[in-house]
Amino acid sequence: MLGPVSVTTANGGPLPLGPAKRRSLLAMLLAHPNTPVGVERLTEALWDEEPPRHARTVLQGHVSRLRAVFAQYDAAAHGVELLTQGAAYRLRLPETLVDAHRFEESLRLVRRSTDPGEAVAVLREALGLWQGPAFAGTVHSAPLEAPAQALEELRLTAVEALARAYGQLGDHGAAASVLRAEAAAHPLREPLVAQLMLSLARAGRQADALDWFHRTRKLLADEIGVDPAPVLIDAYHALLRTDAHVRAHPDTDADAHAHAEAHAHPHADADDGTARPPAAMAHAAAAGPAVRPQLLPRRPRGFIARQDELAALDRITSAAPGSIVTLTGSAGVGKTALAVHWSHRRRADFPDGTLFADLCGFSPTPARDTRAVLREFLLALGVPVERMPGSPAALGARYRELTAGRRLLVVLDNAVDSEQVRPLLPGGDECVTLVTSRDRLDGLVATDAARPVKVGALPAADSTALLAAVLGPEPVTAEPEAAARLAGLCDGLPLALRVAAARLATRPHRGLASFAGELADEQHRLDLLQAEDTGVAAALGLSLRHLPEPARWLFHHLGPHTGATLDTCTAAALADCPPIQAARALDQLAAAQLVVETGPRSYVLHDLVRLFARSLAPDHEPAGLLRLLDHWVQTLLAACAAAEPGGEPCCALPPGARRSAEIRRFTDRTAALAWYSAERGTLRAAVEAAVAAGFHDRAWRLVLLQWPLVVWQVRDGWVPLLEQGLASAELDGDPAAQSRASALLGWVLSEEGRPEEALTRLERAPDLAVRAGDFAGEAVARINLAVALMRYGDRERPGGLLADALALAEREGLTETATLAHQHLAQHLLSVGAAAEAAEHAARGLALAAPLLAAPRRVVLRTLHGEALAAVGRTGEAVRQLHEAIREARANAYEEGEVAARSALDGLSDRWPDRGQARSVVTQGRSALGG
Repeated sequence: MLGPVSVTTANGGPLPLGPAKRRSLLAMLLAHPNTPVGVERLTEALWDEEPPRHARTVLQGHVSRLRAVFAQYDAAAHGVELLTQGAAYRLRLPETLVDAHRFEESLRLVRRSTDPGEAVAVLREALGLWQGPAFAGTVHSAPLEAPAQALEELRLTAVEALARAYGQLGDHGAAASVLRAEAAAHPLREPLVAQLMLSLARAGRQADALDWFHRTRKLLADEIGVDPAPVLIDAYHALLRTDAHVRAHPDTDADAHAHAEAHAHPHADADDGTARPPAAMAHAAAAGPAVRPQLLPRRPRGFIARQDELAALDRITSAAPGSIVTLTGSAGVGKTALAVHWSHRRRADFPDGTLFADLCGFSPTPARDTRAVLREFLLALGVPVERMPGSPAALGARYRELTAGRRLLVVLDNAVDSEQVRPLLPGGDECVTLVTSRDRLDGLVATDAARPVKVGALPAADSTALLAAVLGPEPVTAEPEAAARLAGLCDGLPLALRVAAARLATRPHRGLASFAGELADEQHRLDLLQAEDTGVAAALGLSLRHLPEPARWLFHHLGPHTGATLDTCTAAALADCPPIQAARALDQLAAAQLVVETGPRSYVLHDLVRLFARSLAPDHEPAGLLRLLDHWVQTLLAACAAAEPGGEPCCALPPGARRSAEIRRFTDRTAALAWYSAERGTLRAAVEAAVAAGFHDRAWRLVLLQWPLVVWQVRDGWVPLLEQGLASAELDGDPAAQSRASALLGWVLSEEGRPEEALTRLERAPDLAVRAGDFAGEAVARINLAVALMRYGDRERPGGLLADALALAEREGLTETATLAHQHLAQHLLSVGAAAEAAEHAARGLALAAPLLAAPRRVVLRTLHGEALAAVGRTGEAVRQLHEAIREARANAYEEGEVAARSALDGLSDRWPDRGQARSVVTQGRSALGG
């Protein structure tokens, strides 16, 4: 438990525990050893958000796999057993086998001991049990985080106890070494810092100890707005008393060490209420004019959150003296506010002053001339006008000379590129340079070792907090849901949020809900996010103006896109250009932060940016949308082929479709289904765009070609989309499309428990297919109707419908549809007591192009076959089939199928008392459109 959750054998080998959820289940049981843990509590631990519908089934599958692993490695011989107790599970085991138990026992032993030497030995061994954070590799959920945090607190207690034991032995250097790493990781744990300060002082390192106090005091004030606690103040006063004693004896080593440390770290100034160290004062005076420039703009008001970015800035600038940091992000994301806020927070760390310049790289005015900025900086550093160098080279040399040996902060805001920044880099090794830009500044990273910090959109909670900071808390508290919706419509951009707040502040009668409703209209959103000379469109326009022509050209073609995710294939289809050209342009757009690169050839196009692209061509002709729709149809055909290998396509490309130069490739079923799921919103928006433009022949194809995901997630709200697909098929006058849409819609309605609506749709589907001469569609329609009738207790009609569907599929060579017909015939025959015939159909389904079938279908067929064989007394063969179903389900991570097959296997001992009822999970199967 003290690190990645794992189980090892007696000889030290790790057991194959499987995925994170299975490890999380084990972690919960280990956190409560020999105690029943309820299924609901385990579900909370495995799914931090809403659990899936089949959570209990998945949980049972993980329990089953853990038991199988324990059995394989003879865990029972060591007293380890996973037991079921009602609606709970209990892990029975000797607690001495658990590292966390041994760790806690060591702490109890140390508390009873009075020997510091023994304490050091025991605590070092106990801390050696830790291999990382407790419960690493598990799901992030409250039931697991609570015991993990408790163990972490015990670990810190052990560290503090070890340091005390070292101190009792007189080894204060070892005590400080133990505490330093933990104080850096937990800078707000004041007792830990206080103990480190005292250990450093006792080791003769008073300067280091004082530095820790001042650093912690500032952090407490900046982060949580409090003064140090008495434990830290007491340690500080103890240091001052020690320091006074040392200064009375200046020949001591400690005094020399303290002066050396003060010279190396001249952090304190008059603002701290402490004197600057004399060595640092002399060093600064020798470097140039005794001037401390303070060119920072005022601290930004209503600054919210950005804790991760602030921590990154602190970490980089503390670890690397003379560091250069780039803050990069899209227009309006709040880079300047972040830079200025951090600079004010850390102002005391730069006793020689702060320089600031807006380089106007992305502004309506021309970019600042480097010579003008250098002159401004030299004036601030005390160079008189009459002694100002004339040439750019001389200006730069004088600037670097005056900044050498100083500890300055230089903030270069709104840089257009790396070339504009380089002449303004200071010469001092102790100076820190902070650069903000909409460009990624890759050149500065490559040649000057700049450290990049990405500034992204604000999370939802922080966006709402920013609205409250500008508007006041009352409106947001009064309409929390409207505030959250408004924040989402602003894409988490601080600029958009501030403009929206400004509009609301000057028109308080509108209210948040009313204004959010106006913003929801994409036609007017950018106009509403404009206030005088400030607005999202204006900011994005400045970014676009500085792009190379290929990137600007591509951006103007992105408007018809219907989603947030974008790849090079889709961009090429939108712009009607080769994919390699689109890839280069997308890279330029990503460098300018107009799109966000998320992976190889994959990008995100945020809503406000997409609306801005659309606004650039308000009267665009429909060719771009048509190319996009045809590209989606081709991609969906490829996804269908990967998701249902061996299946027949449910439609072809529409007449006159433009073929894309390149489409996405799908390696397997898992990749295809993942893409379907990720792009579901984009595809829904594409259907809406096709309907609005009157492209109904594309609209129904975009709907029907999503059938692999529909059947896999059947109860996931598909009815509105399928109804739109049916309506478009009717408007297109295509009876084959109407048949397939009716069959799929009816099947989904049946799964949702809406029998009357389902049968209305399903009864029409076969006749429509007959009228269209679509034999494949007719077979599918008959299968779906039969499945629904079976569900509603009809024992007569399903057999004939399925037999007709099978005959059609065999006559037309529709292998996948024939297999599906065999599957449902086996299910039907089992339900009416014809087990021998059921076994025959299941076997024929398995034999019919088995290598091409998707794994879940094979698992279902094998399970049906096993149930049918068992029903006719062929138990040995039944067991083999069910074992094979379990193996195949496990190999393909089909947990529901594994659970169903195991259930059937467990039921063999019952001798099938009711052969008329097959288990629903096993026999339900899945419908298809491909046949």
